Amino acid sequence: MSREYPERPLLGVGAIIENQGRILLVRRAHPPLKGEWSIPGGLVEVGETTKAAITREVLEEAGLEIEPVKLVEVFERILRDEDSRVQYHFVLIDYLCKIIGGSAKAGSDVDEIRWAKLDELEACRVAPETCAVVRKAILGN
Repeated sequence: MSREYPERPLLGVGAIIENQGRILLVRRAHPPLKGEWSIPGGLVEVGETTKAAITREVLEEAGLEIEPVKLVEVFERILRDEDSRVQYHFVLIDYLCKIIGGSAKAGSDVDEIRWAKLDELEACRVAPETCAVVRKAILGN
């Protein structure tokens, strides 16, 4: 199924990874968020659990082995084209995760990674919904 103009919503996962007071961000290399900073994540494959998917995605995108610790939020991201047609529709499950191995480096689907403080997320132009989920995971509100 195509990500663009899908027949039904696609299931995705995201990882909120905090290390020494900073959050891991990735700069997306492909649409729909090409060039934008976000938390690592991607689509769940058929037969894969959401926890297995986020573990795989973080390893592929950022070179880190992680363990999902807590489900933080489930939300939808719906992006429409200039004719108001649904161009992208994702149901996203975001987990707070801890690092258990590897070393942070840009991998597939990302151009760059960086560690940012909570108060730097907006300056990095992270989507407001993502900023809210990250704050909920880290601050508990």
